Amino acid sequence: MPEIKLNLHMHTPYSDGSGSHAFIARQALQAGLDAIIVTDHNVLVRGLEGYYREGQRSLLLLIGEEIHDRARDPQKNHLLVFGVEQEVAPLAADPQGLINRVRQSGGLSFIAHPIDPALPAFHEDDISWVSWDVQGFTGLELWNGFSELKTVIRSRLDGLFYAYFPQFIPRGPLPGTLRIWDELLTTRPQPCVAIGGSDAHALNMRLGPLHRQVLPYSFHFKAINNHLLLDEPLSGDFVRDKQAIYDALRKGHLFIGYDLPAPTDGFRFTASGRHGTASMGDEIPLGEGVTFQIRLPLETECRLIRNGALLKTWHRRQICTFITNQPGIYRVECTLSYLGRRRGWIFSNPIYVRG
Repeated sequence: MPEIKLNLHMHTPYSDGSGSHAFIARQALQAGLDAIIVTDHNVLVRGLEGYYREGQRSLLLLIGEEIHDRARDPQKNHLLVFGVEQEVAPLAADPQGLINRVRQSGGLSFIAHPIDPALPAFHEDDISWVSWDVQGFTGLELWNGFSELKTVIRSRLDGLFYAYFPQFIPRGPLPGTLRIWDELLTTRPQPCVAIGGSDAHALNMRLGPLHRQVLPYSFHFKAINNHLLLDEPLSGDFVRDKQAIYDALRKGHLFIGYDLPAPTDGFRFTASGRHGTASMGDEIPLGEGVTFQIRLPLETECRLIRNGALLKTWHRRQICTFITNQPGIYRVECTLSYLGRRRGWIFSNPIYVRG
């Protein structure tokens, strides 16, 4: 299956970001991305989707939306919406109604930054998701770059340090978000797709005489990316390729890769049995047993998780194999040593082994 690199969840001056769509596209092209999805707050920007080109490279820019109720204080319950051609932000006050409308329109909905703590040093509220009784959403944003920043800053001096050295921020999805995802996977009848989001704003910060852009787009595009596995390579046809990307997101045919320490391209997680082979996001019958194979871009630590519990850990391995005779929801986490600590590197979507 051809692999492409997609970065999503970013903002422009249409809401609270600093860079235009064209500027963001250039930054993404220079970072080697294949596609991006821009998601401004409560506005569906039209007329800017399509392929952007620079030299021999091309990038598909898609436009979704981050929707939340502006009348709510604080403004919790943010939903990322993709693939809907009409404005649905007026439904923000009713999360279930919004999700229902997105589904009826053939779109995708992902709970944005499920845990997003307050940042008192910069007067930022907690804007976590709270309406967990909703049903029918496609998945959740497992790893959000901006939410993670809020967890490491304790003072304005911390903020200044990370503004100059953002590479020290990413450590992995918040543990609470991982627990929420595992609970959803094991309690919901339908799959729950995990995606990684930059939540890029490229905001300009001043502290006395010092001025710095916080987490520029160029940093985000080298960090938390979604690696999608498509049925066939991108064709260059906008309509066809847009549908292929949304199909892969809907099916969970992807893994989240933190590409700054080392490229995650080429990671694979598959399951084989008497009834065929499955990849991330797929179901496979248990039959007489299923064999998992994990292929890593380089030797590192790899963990196999079943139903939210650690099943097996490999150290300094590049190819890992595991045979199971138990049904369950299996996923993979990989870590890597970088800048003095172990950091999350790869997080797969699950393979669903049905008994």
